Parts: sequence; structure tokens; C-alpha cells
Amino acid sequence: MTNAYEEELQTLGYGGPTIGEVPHIVCDCPQEIICECSKSTAPQNICSKSTASRGNWSNRLEFILSMVGTFVGLGNVWRFPYLCYKNGGGAFLIPYLILLLTGGIPLFFMEMALGQFTGQGAITSWTKICPLFTGVGYGSLVILSFSIIDYMVILSWTLYFLAHSFTNDLPWGRCNNTWNTPNCVEDAMKHNISFQTNGTNYISPGTEFWERKVLRISNGIDEVGKPNWSLVLCMILAWILTFICILKGVKTSGKVSYITATFPITMLVIMLIRGATLPGAVNGIKQYLYPDISQLAEPKLQQSLLLTCPERRSVMVWTEAATQIFYSYGIGFGIIITCGSYNKYNYNSYKYCLLLSVVNSGTSFLSGFVIFSLLGFMAHEQGVDISDVAESGPGLVFIVYPKAVTMMPFPGLWAVLFFLMILLVGISSQFAQIEGQVTTLMDRFGILRYRLSFLTGSCIISFLLGLTMVTEGGMYLFQLVDFYGIGSFSLLCVVFFECIALAWVYGANRFYKAVENMLGYRPGPWMKWCWMYFTPTIITVTFVYTLVKFQTLVYNKVYHYPAWAHGLGWCMALASILCIPGYVLPHLLMAPGSILMRIKQLMEPEIVDLVTWQRKRLGLLEESH
Repeated sequence: MTNAYEEELQTLGYGGPTIGEVPHIVCDCPQEIICECSKSTAPQNICSKSTASRGNWSNRLEFILSMVGTFVGLGNVWRFPYLCYKNGGGAFLIPYLILLLTGGIPLFFMEMALGQFTGQGAITSWTKICPLFTGVGYGSLVILSFSIIDYMVILSWTLYFLAHSFTNDLPWGRCNNTWNTPNCVEDAMKHNISFQTNGTNYISPGTEFWERKVLRISNGIDEVGKPNWSLVLCMILAWILTFICILKGVKTSGKVSYITATFPITMLVIMLIRGATLPGAVNGIKQYLYPDISQLAEPKLQQSLLLTCPERRSVMVWTEAATQIFYSYGIGFGIIITCGSYNKYNYNSYKYCLLLSVVNSGTSFLSGFVIFSLLGFMAHEQGVDISDVAESGPGLVFIVYPKAVTMMPFPGLWAVLFFLMILLVGISSQFAQIEGQVTTLMDRFGILRYRLSFLTGSCIISFLLGLTMVTEGGMYLFQLVDFYGIGSFSLLCVVFFECIALAWVYGANRFYKAVENMLGYRPGPWMKWCWMYFTPTIITVTFVYTLVKFQTLVYNKVYHYPAWAHGLGWCMALASILCIPGYVLPHLLMAPGSILMRIKQLMEPEIVDLVTWQRKRLGLLEESH
């Protein structure tokens, strides 16, 4: 028997199938329409006020490309290839794929579906389903804010290198510059017999360009020194580019993603073709892929429960794989939730999450071929083992690769293309990060009309904080923020409580009903099992191992940070972790009733009636004023 609600839907032109007692309504509202709820009965004219005021992806392609630009970041280029090489080559793919299926993809879909279901940013989305864990959203926001500052510093370095690349006589390839020291020796001369016998430790021109020209690095974090005004100008330019591209939210960033998402992948393919033709490239790729299964099963694990065995052990391989997945997928930063919130309610995010996962991990794998074909070429040209040139992090992008292009024909061309690729990879990730930050704050305070003010304020504050990292001592601070503020401790804590809040407090079965209502079908139980059991276990093991094997930060394997710097670092790490109990305790103290009643009250979701919420998200329910 048709009830009044279903009659209303039929009157409005909807005749979608029903799922249990909750109809699955398909809304074909054009995403470019930003308007009040229409009085027309035609489905295409119906749109949600709340959704309209926030904006939407113009089409599915913009959503896909924006997501590709979001998580195909620097970690895919400079971290995954090195981890794969260091941890058993092709054998590393075994733990990587297992953890991807049990942790990465389920968490990616969980955050995407949560944003799509609530239509809110990283803070208010948790308030909607589990007010007790609203602090998880604040923790994500803190980590994201640190990441925004760090990323813009990297973009500044990239622009600086790009500006020096428009010549075939690249400045990091020779030792006759004003910043070079007497110990600078070009790579072509390092095997000179007289040089080898005098016992002097030579420094490559690429290293001196990086440390003495770009960073102008001091002797320690307590020697802040003067700003590098060239880097300051590069940072200003990077912020202006970013600000313009996200000025109108996903309406503009979605359009820009056609370039920022496709060009880097196209460049990777071109560089792979070029790298594969270089002498020594095949040997580099073999080193990258050669499987060493012994790295995955260390017998010493069976002899002791203590995690005090040598460095390259199977547990380390698995934890590094897990950490890489969390970072490369942007899990725990609140970005995925924000991107999902701009989807239509009935968007099939499940299908596209699987597709995007293939693109993300595939890009990481492709980057490995590119990087190690070039490293193999470098090792061949210098007559050394590939382990002598393999490196991870900023050293790979700003020392190793610039050195590699100086050995290639038309070095200026390849330098420009490479650093342009790095710039677009970084800036597309930065779009999503700033959008996530601004949207989360606007949703939290409910002042969508002041988006421009929020965006401007966010950019200015982040720029001013970033200035501290382009001083002579800025590199030390950059690594401190990267190690503690965005480190695995805080990120793993936030992601763990995400799983607990959604799977155990709100309820995995209840959320699966919401997912079924959005998609029009019920996905298999694998995601639910992962949220409840597999993923929290993986996070716990990774966190415990990281804590037990913790080693204090050392810059360039030489400089040891002072105690006060480590104290500052732990304050940055705790800034996000303490958001979770910091939100719970005051609300428990202020709520009326017994402690059990208070906890129960804070665990009660705001979204109780799925039918009413569905109607509101689709624009069928007038919002109260």
C-alpha cells in the first residue's frame, strides 16, 4: 500500500525502487543550478538549498579528476618507489596489496561515503552521526593545517628550481658558481685518481646548489637566520596561483583539475619512455622490481616477541606499507570527507572509489619505473651501485633527479618538464587541502556566505607561518613539522577513532543501510568487516610498532635536534591527538544527568530518521528558517 510519502514522490516525478522501508530517490538536479528549492514538479529543477549554497561538482569527470589530483601527490613520486626498492622490490607489493584491500580502500570509501551521506565537512560530518567523536574532525583539521604549510614550502622549492631550469647549462651541474666551495667536485671528475688519493670528502654541485643556494641552510634549528627572499617570492607566487584556482570552490578547482590531474600522469609516461631508452635503465628497473621474499618473513620474529631485531624486518615492511597507503590516499586528513560532501546524494561513489584506488596505486607503481630507470642510468654513468644513488623524500626530487638530467641530452628541457610536473602534482593536492580546510570551518560555523573571507584568512595565516620555513634554519623546522605534526602517530590515532566512531558507535550496519540508500544497492560485506575488525587491527599494530621502534629525528643523518625542538614536535603531534578527548571531556562535564546518560546522549546521532534526512539532502524537504 502506497503511503503519503511515496505518493508525494510520485507526484514530484520520482518512481525509484524502494529498499526496505526507505525509498531510493534518484535526483537528477543539474549541478550548475544554484537556486532556491523550485516549486516545479520536474525532477531536474529540484535542488537542495544547503547543497546549492555549498556548490557541487559540475560533472562526474571533474569529481574523478579532482580526486586523482588530490591523492596522486608527492608521496607517489618520491616515497613509494624507494620503499618498494628498500623492502624487497616486487615482494613489497604483497603486503602493499593486502593492506590496500583491508585498510586503504575500505577507509577511502568510508570517508567518501560519510561526506556524501552527511553533505558536511570533516567536523560536522562526525557531529551528524556521532557527536561524542566530533573531536576526530578537529584532529583531522589540525593535521591538515600542518600539511598545507609544508606543501606550500615544497611548491616554493619547486618554483625556484623551475625558474633555474630554462637553460641547458644547469647551475646544479657545475662547480664554478659563487655558492660553490673548494670541495665541490663535478660527477664526471670524481673518479680522477689524484682526487681519490687526497682523501678529501667531495660534495656534488647538486648538493651544494640545494643546501647553499636554495636552502642556505644554517648549522641548526636554533640559528633561524634571514629569509631567502627568492623563496619568499616563489611562495607568494604559489599562494596566488592556488588562491585563484580555488576562489570559487569546486566550481573553479574542478575545471583546473583537467590540467593538474592529467598533465603529471602524461609526463610520467613520457619520462618512462625516455628513461627506458637510457643505458643502465633496465638494471635500475630490475633493482626496483627484483623480489626478495625474505624481507616478508624474518625467522627471528618466531624466536622473540620483542620488536628489537635488525632494521629490515618483516614487521617494518608491513608497517611501512600501511603508512604509505594512509598518506597516499589522504586518509585521516578530512580531505576525502570534504570531496565526498560535494557529491550528489545518489552518486555511485562505491564504483568510483574502486576505480580511483586503481589509479592511485597504479600511479605509484608507474612512478617507480620512471624513477629507477633514471637511477639505473645515473649508476651506470657514475660506475657505482644503484644503492649509492637511491634516495627518498626531498633529496630524490631536488638532488638526485636534477643530477640525472644534467647527464641527459637537452637537460634544460627535461628539467623544465620534470619540475612542472612536480609543481602540478603538488598544487593539485594543495587545492584539495585548502578546500578541505575552508569547507570544514564554514560548515562548522555555518557561515557559507563568508567563504571568500575564510579563504583569504586561511591563505594569509598559512603563508605567514610558512615564512619560518624559508629562512636559513627553515629546513630543520620543515622536517620537524613533517615528522611530528603530520607524522604517523597523530594520523594513526585519528584514523583509528574514525573506525571506532563509525563502525562501533554509530554502527557499521546502520551506516551500511545509509550507503544502500544512497547507492540503490547494498555493497558486499567486505567493507563492513574491514571497518569493524581488520582495519582497526592494522592501525593498532602499526601504531604500536612505530611507537616501540621510535627513533628521534635526525636531519641528513648528521644533525641531532635539541631537546626543546623535540618537545615542540611532540606538542604539534599532541595538538591533533588531544582534540579527541579535549572535545569529549568538557561536553561530558556540562551535560545534564548521570555519567551514563551523558555518554548515551553524546553517542546519539543527529541523523535519526533516514527518510527525513534523505528528503532533506535531495531538496524535497523545506529547511526551517
